This record gives sequence, C-alpha cells and structure tokens, in this order.
Amino acid sequence: MLCENRCCVGGVTFDSLTEKQTVEAVLDELRQGRGGWLVTPNIDILQRSRDATLRELVNSANLVVCDGMPVIWAARLAGTPLPERVTGSSLIWTLTAGAAREGHRVFLLGAADGVAELAAHQLNARHPGAEVVVGVYSPPLGFERSAEQMALLTERLHGAHPAIVFCGFGFPKQERLIQGILEEFPGVWFVGCGGAIDMAAERIPRAPTLLQRVGLEWAYRLVREPRRLARRYLLDDLPFALLLLMGTTTTGIRTRAHRVHLRGNALAA
Repeated sequence: MLCENRCCVGGVTFDSLTEKQTVEAVLDELRQGRGGWLVTPNIDILQRSRDATLRELVNSANLVVCDGMPVIWAARLAGTPLPERVTGSSLIWTLTAGAAREGHRVFLLGAADGVAELAAHQLNARHPGAEVVVGVYSPPLGFERSAEQMALLTERLHGAHPAIVFCGFGFPKQERLIQGILEEFPGVWFVGCGGAIDMAAERIPRAPTLLQRVGLEWAYRLVREPRRLARRYLLDDLPFALLLLMGTTTTGIRTRAHRVHLRGNALAA
C-alpha cells in the first residue's frame, strides 16, 4: 500500500503520518533492505524554505513529517489536517526503541564533543542487554568543506554498520550532508534531528508537555536562550507563522504516488 495522502503547507509537502506510523514506515523500509531520509520541518524550516533551493532540498526527502503546532494549525485551517506533531526529539527515542526491537544498529552524528556519548548512554540504558547505539561522531567545525574530514566521517559510518543515523547539525546543514552521502549508504535511514541529540543527553531540556501541546515550546526555548533565538523566533518565524495561519502561503492538498513504498503495516500500525 502506498502512502498517498500528502498535505502541502507553505510549499513543503508533508506525509500525513502519526509518530507511530512514521516509526513503522522506517522499520518496514529497513525490512525490505531499503534506506532513505527523513526530515521534520517546523515553522523555522518552513520560513527558510521560502528559498526555492532549500524548499527543493526538504521536498526531496523520502519522508517529511510535521514538527510544529503552527504547521498543524495551518494545515487544519486549510482543510487538510495532519494527524499530529512528529518531532526529532521524540523520534530519537521511539525510533531507537523500534530499532532495538528489530535488532538494528543506531549511530549518532553531531553535537559537541562528549554530548553524543552521553546521549548514547541514555538511549542504551532504556534497552538493557541490547546495545542499540553502536557509534557516535562529533566532527570538527567546517568538516563539510574538507574532503579529508568527509572521508573520515563516511569511514566511521561504514565501520559501525548502522541501520539508522541521527544527524544533529541543524537545518540546512544536516539535510545537505544527508543528501550528499545518501547514495553511499543505500540500506541506511538518515534522520535530520536538529538538537535531539543534545536533548537525549539532557543537555538541553524540552519544554513541559503542556507548553508543547499548546504550541508554546518556542517561547520556553526563547526564555532560556534569548540571545541566540530572539531574532529567529520574533523577527523571522513569528511574522511568517501569522501569514501561514492567514492562509497566504498554504497551497492545499496534493495526492500522488509516494516517493517511498510504505507497506500496509506501516499505516495500519
């Protein structure tokens, strides 16, 4: 069965999947020996994807799921509702748990020195007796511009033999990296996860559940990191979110053949 229902919001086409369905979709592709690429756009990624090159980058992923309540609201107002928010900071736990059940190996790529190791410890602690996260790597700043560093990165991935790689470099760096190395790892699923590795390591706390549900996680993060996030959230993302909710950038539903063959048990889960 194909996942044919897709909702286009702000020029980005989303797969209409719950988090559970997303996990099962990836696991089912792995059962078939197929790799791929998953991206979780939030309002900031949508705002930046007004640039045609970045928009095409996002839309070229195999799975695109919604991370952001304003995107959920915009889709609902357009009459093409998405089922729920699917965040990288949650997927790092649920997809790793799925990998543990099926004997898959996970690799954490990104974050500062020592952070990925701590995240790996926390993730593995959830699955005693089954070391799921088998490798971590935090490449140096500017690694993507060095052929030597990129060769080292791919060598480490090949050596670990992961089925799932979480890439935490932020948008669009992580997506460009994934796009560049995807063909070299045809049986691996890559997940652009932003700050999820830091959150799994408990270096960056998530907002309380209530704030997440009402779409105010951004406000929680802004209070904690005003210098870094004020311009992005208040000057760039907030005006764009208002326009999105007024319908000026929502382009409605498109139904077509999915880029990835998602078997029936993925959507039936």
